[in-house]
Amino acid sequence: MTIQQILCNIYPLPPQSLAQLESIAEQKSHPKGHLLLRAGRIEDQVYFIKQGIARAFSEKRDRNVTFWFGQEGDAVVSMRSYVEQKPGYEHIELLEDCKLFQMEAAKLQGLYRQDINIANWGRKFAEKEIIKTENRLIKLQIGSASERYKEFMEENPALLQRVPLGHIASYLGISAVSLSRIRAGKS
Repeated sequence: MTIQQILCNIYPLPPQSLAQLESIAEQKSHPKGHLLLRAGRIEDQVYFIKQGIARAFSEKRDRNVTFWFGQEGDAVVSMRSYVEQKPGYEHIELLEDCKLFQMEAAKLQGLYRQDINIANWGRKFAEKEIIKTENRLIKLQIGSASERYKEFMEENPALLQRVPLGHIASYLGISAVSLSRIRAGKS
């Protein structure tokens, strides 16, 4: 995906505003396993995935709890750092070698103050991230593990081939053994 496609999928922009946003985006590459964002730190970068897969997780006792997957076109951001300039609670790990577009949050905030079109883009960006979080919370509360897995397969078929099953089980809020049973049709 190009940076133009990613940005305009969030909210269409006039050419001049789009060019300003593009001007602060730098392309970066990181290897599989790289921690892009770390819990407990104020993260000052916003990323968009050009190519690859990432996951957000928190550490709980002796295990990691995955609560988000990102793929081509998705934003990677600690919303707590982005909105409140406070330390985030999540780690973001790259599950494949990734190509990303990186923007400094301070530069982005500066563009919001200079250009109403970019400010509106930023509002839509935040709104879409909130809706994703709300949908995720609702899905966790409603439906059985089998239903959550079926919905995950329907909405994210490519992720099933690209993400380790242990991470998918964690995302669904079930054990790897339970996921194996569901996949085998025994539950």
